[in-house]
Amino acid sequence: MRLVGRRLALAIPGLVGVVVVTFLLNRALPGDPAAFFAGPAATKQAIDEIRVKLGLDRSLPEQFLYYVRDLGRGNLGTSLTTGQSVVSDLVQRLPASLELTLAGLALAVGVALPVGVFAATRPGSWIDHVARVVTTTGVSLPVFFTGLLLVYVFYYLLGWAPAPLGRLDAFASAPRTITGFFTIDALLTGQPATAGAAVRQLVLPAVTLGIFAMAPIARMTRAAMLGVLSSDFIRTARAAGLASRTVLFTYAFRNAMLPVVTLLGMIFSFLLGANVLVEKVFAWPGIGSYALEALIASDYAPVQGFVLVMATIYVLLNLAIDVLYGVIDPRVRIEA
Repeated sequence: MRLVGRRLALAIPGLVGVVVVTFLLNRALPGDPAAFFAGPAATKQAIDEIRVKLGLDRSLPEQFLYYVRDLGRGNLGTSLTTGQSVVSDLVQRLPASLELTLAGLALAVGVALPVGVFAATRPGSWIDHVARVVTTTGVSLPVFFTGLLLVYVFYYLLGWAPAPLGRLDAFASAPRTITGFFTIDALLTGQPATAGAAVRQLVLPAVTLGIFAMAPIARMTRAAMLGVLSSDFIRTARAAGLASRTVLFTYAFRNAMLPVVTLLGMIFSFLLGANVLVEKVFAWPGIGSYALEALIASDYAPVQGFVLVMATIYVLLNLAIDVLYGVIDPRVRIEA
């Protein structure tokens, strides 16, 4: 608990800095939101009225004070593009992004960890060379190109995948919201057909993200395993006559997981905030596409809300990683 308290205390200045920087950067965006929402045929008087309504006629310090006051009340403002509160928009869209990101990350981990381990145990072999080629290809291809390629092959040519039109096809209705994850909610409410439809829509975008995330995870796993396998305590364990499986998974793999866990947290944060291209390709209603649309429209409130949510998730992920460090390596808890 002491470690958790210290990490939370260190995270507070970072969150304050995010609030200040986000506020200033949004005000530095090109374009006038009042003129945008007034329309090209609006008069100067109409534009001024909208500017007053949005509070843009006040000085920056006044706008910041009102912004901090609203944050303290849990009010992130209202989106001018959707007409709804930013909180409700984020609550509706965040589960879609989380479901997609977690599915892609799970796929990447399920493939990259074994590939990295086997490549490290057989350096210079054909497995090692295949792993290098695959990981290099995965990280070199832009995610939007991979997504379009998968759509072209599996939807257009082969007809195996459904149309890339969001989380469900036109013939399925959304399940009752429990967790916000369509696949889980459909199973919890006894709708296996809806769950199957949600999984089919999820496969291609998850594979797109998984291919991109697979490369750094496999590379880090291979490098960490090579470093651990060449250490003195591994040679001692082998000299003591321990089984190869015990040495590999009980001693080497566990010690090699610390840098991999750090990388997983970074990749998850990156995928959650930067999968806007995948969301656009597959018409996925996530927070990335929501923030992009707001940014194009110079809509301050959704962009600020998106950045604050991402910063909070990043802080919580770092906290979870620190706690997981203590589970993997008890020496971390002792040093804390």
